[in-house]
Amino acid sequence: MEIMSPQNTRVKEWASLQEKKHRDKTSKYIIEGIHLVQEALFAEADVECLAFDLDTGMPSELKPLLQSVQGMEVIGVSAAVIAKCSSTGTPQPVFAIVRKEQQGLEAILAKQDSWVMVLDGVQDPGNVGTIIRSADAAGADGVILGKGCADLYNPKTIRSTMGSMFHLPVVEGDLSAILPQARERGALLVSTSLTGTDSCYTHDFHGSQWLLIGSEGQGISPQTAAHVDKSIIIPMAGRAESLNAAMAATILLFEGMRQRGFN
Repeated sequence: MEIMSPQNTRVKEWASLQEKKHRDKTSKYIIEGIHLVQEALFAEADVECLAFDLDTGMPSELKPLLQSVQGMEVIGVSAAVIAKCSSTGTPQPVFAIVRKEQQGLEAILAKQDSWVMVLDGVQDPGNVGTIIRSADAAGADGVILGKGCADLYNPKTIRSTMGSMFHLPVVEGDLSAILPQARERGALLVSTSLTGTDSCYTHDFHGSQWLLIGSEGQGISPQTAAHVDKSIIIPMAGRAESLNAAMAATILLFEGMRQRGFN
């Protein structure tokens, strides 16, 4: 199948997925570029259709994967269609429409010695995506996005994950409901604070622990802070006032990874 006109009804539907209201309404989102599409196919995500630029042809990296995917429509499109559906100034030669899948909160809660990153009000899509990528790299069991966080399916968030969103559960939900469940399952809820009683390098990261990171400007909300069991500090030798959310989360994740036995 081929679609050449950017005014085509389906193309308009695809392009509308750049907006959150349309992603929420349709329970679909758009991913752009060879790497992200490749990761989605490797992870057996629920890909509805894959569109590629007819001028450049199907990317060679994706050809071997197409035979094993069932129920996915493959559509050749014009450069004008690619441009209409792209969120960047330099459109990628391929994009895919993916159906949102049921999120895996129960699987995270049921995990023994769960190692989870929790974000509270982190609004920057780049930071949210980077933290998901760091959590993946550090072997975390999942990421929880509380209210006020950037949308997981925002194109900027998706690009920043570099495909890690397909490697581990990422759950969007209400922390006031989720955190008590985690504590009931034995998780220690740990946040960062400039008044923390323990350094992240002396804190013991063994056992079930959920790490809470708040927004750069406000930190975690008072409602979320009420659930915290312990606050720790990231010591700094220089004069910087603070670290951004992604940097702070990454430091905690990799110190935890070191302590938890990665060699």
